[in-house]
Amino acid sequence: MKSISSRDNPLYKELKQLATNSQARRRAGRTLLDGIHLCEAYLEHVGMPTLCVASQGALADPEVAALVARCDNRRIQGIVLPDALHHTLSQVEHGVGLLFVIDTPQTETPTSLTQSAVLLDNLQDPGNLGSILRSAAAAGIARVYCSTGTAFAWSPKVLRAGMGAHFLLEIFENVDLATLMRSAAVPIVATSSHARQQLYELDLRQPTAWLFGHEGQGVSDDLLALATRQVGIPHLGPIESLNVAASAAVCFFEQVRQLSSA
Repeated sequence: MKSISSRDNPLYKELKQLATNSQARRRAGRTLLDGIHLCEAYLEHVGMPTLCVASQGALADPEVAALVARCDNRRIQGIVLPDALHHTLSQVEHGVGLLFVIDTPQTETPTSLTQSAVLLDNLQDPGNLGSILRSAAAAGIARVYCSTGTAFAWSPKVLRAGMGAHFLLEIFENVDLATLMRSAAVPIVATSSHARQQLYELDLRQPTAWLFGHEGQGVSDDLLALATRQVGIPHLGPIESLNVAASAAVCFFEQVRQLSSA
């Protein structure tokens, strides 16, 4: 592995842009995986990264050293940074000192909905997005469609919250959800705190597309009008609604429950 010790090194500057700037990540078509778990998940489900970046101190960790060796054996470019330089690239307070640079998938959006999926309308919070991706993957839902206003799915914060779910999903971004919904071949269920019908009244033993919206405003009115069903999630406490990521998990696993008992 090549050692870099200067903040003025061009490659280091490029890495810092990827670590701190969402627009730079989008332009480059690349992002960073931070930590052993994400890097291992990528190796298992996708393959080799574009670049392996380790801190000097992390090389003493047997797990880090093993992952670095796997990349080196496949002749993947690797660099070693002083701990202080590596720390500025990581958004994890007590990070392990290992980063992968990967290419973000470039996939063409399907023109119709034909299987279970998640539709996200202007979802803003990276933690919520990552949590929804993780729940979707755990529930066996393979496709996620994100509107233009939704947080960038491949940002480091979303990747950490997703805990490897990204590598099990097809994620489509900048999607015109209205056009997609109009041609849907499966029912579309939207959550709404004002809905009369409750989630547990639905028959979910079929492919279903789930529509979730902005943390504050919820799903936009025009998309709600295109949904097949609007449902609420019953609860007992004096709270108006659940967090969107919690709502998604409840919906996904009610469908899992019904499919498992069918």
